[in-house]
Amino acid sequence: MSNHERQIRDLFAAYLGNDRQRVADALADDFRFTSPFDDDLDKAAYFERCWRDTGWIARHDIERIFVQGDEAFVTYLCLATDGRSFRNTEFFTFAGGKIRCIDVYFGAARQDGRFLPQAR
Repeated sequence: MSNHERQIRDLFAAYLGNDRQRVADALADDFRFTSPFDDDLDKAAYFERCWRDTGWIARHDIERIFVQGDEAFVTYLCLATDGRSFRNTEFFTFAGGKIRCIDVYFGAARQDGRFLPQAR
């Protein structure tokens, strides 16, 4: 397992453990976060806007991680404690031993192993 793959797996474990400090320690000082709802947030804005109690997450099933140099893709299925689930892909960049950037690509909601219809 590469160091970057280990960093990604450790980050997901920290989210699952609701360990905000461990997440903060994994992120570079100049960290940037982008998702369909958040455009180029810095580290402080990420924690202010995106961090919440992660106790609603039952587990993450990491399906694949591809690492090339200081970049990686991870695809995972997130299962919530209420039975909901969704599948996302995230693109990571690394610098100086830390996670420098995460770009999130949201997937469709899933239930009982099937995609739920999306509003158009």
